[in-house]
Amino acid sequence: MRLSNPNADIYIPDGADLATALERTTHLCVGAHQDDSEIMAYEGIARCFGRDDLWFTNVTVTDGSGSPRSGVYADYSDERMCELRRLEQRKAALIGGYSVQFQLDYPSSAVKDHTVAGVKQDLQLILAAARPDVVYLHNPADKHETHVGVFLRSLQALRALSDEARPSKVYGCEVWRGLDWLPDSKKQVLRASDRPNLSAALVGVFDSQVSGGKRYDLAAAGRRLANATFLDAHGVDETDAVTYAIDLTPLVNDPSLSVSHFVGSLVDELKHEVQETIRRLS
Repeated sequence: MRLSNPNADIYIPDGADLATALERTTHLCVGAHQDDSEIMAYEGIARCFGRDDLWFTNVTVTDGSGSPRSGVYADYSDERMCELRRLEQRKAALIGGYSVQFQLDYPSSAVKDHTVAGVKQDLQLILAAARPDVVYLHNPADKHETHVGVFLRSLQALRALSDEARPSKVYGCEVWRGLDWLPDSKKQVLRASDRPNLSAALVGVFDSQVSGGKRYDLAAAGRRLANATFLDAHGVDETDAVTYAIDLTPLVNDPSLSVSHFVGSLVDELKHEVQETIRRLS
């Protein structure tokens, strides 16, 4: 597989050849940064863990050079931080039993620039070869611009696939903006309570972030617990950890739908729901 960046990294934890590792892939995530997929697509990782019939493949698009750093990592150069984050992502792939771990090594500036064709081309190449059943993406309402850029390039890549090569389900997941605001009828509830030790290990392995000033380990676990508890005001909790997602499958399958209109309709539905409740009870 010829990717655009000569420094792009392909890691297969169990040593299978690339064609086999792609062919067996059933679940695939495209995350902007190292550790994004472990936060937003844990449902897929846990579902595939230890299985011979289900396999999770991960694509990390950026190089990690813009990572915040403090403590023992405060004096790390961008180059050294990139090397460390690449190693941490490989460790996560090994712990999680991923089928393939791609690291495409783009700077965030390239991801946010729609004129840089390589990002979309690489993603299309990987998706066409793997043909996963389920794909996890950043959601288009995320507040991190690099996440939105990766989502847009991923959407372009998915739309460029033939109908038969497209996944049956595409989820837009929460990282930098939670999806609690979605109307309940539009929430895709992804179970994240299985194997809590695995979940903790996957996020905890990114020590450059956790010890470097961002407690993603606590934040991710806290959001999942809060989602599970506050999902239903009138029933007991059915599980103790969930993540929310938007069903992006219609957006992928209908290129005539604009992203801004698709997201705007969800925001309008929330607005109508809130206003109608206030009107009815006033």
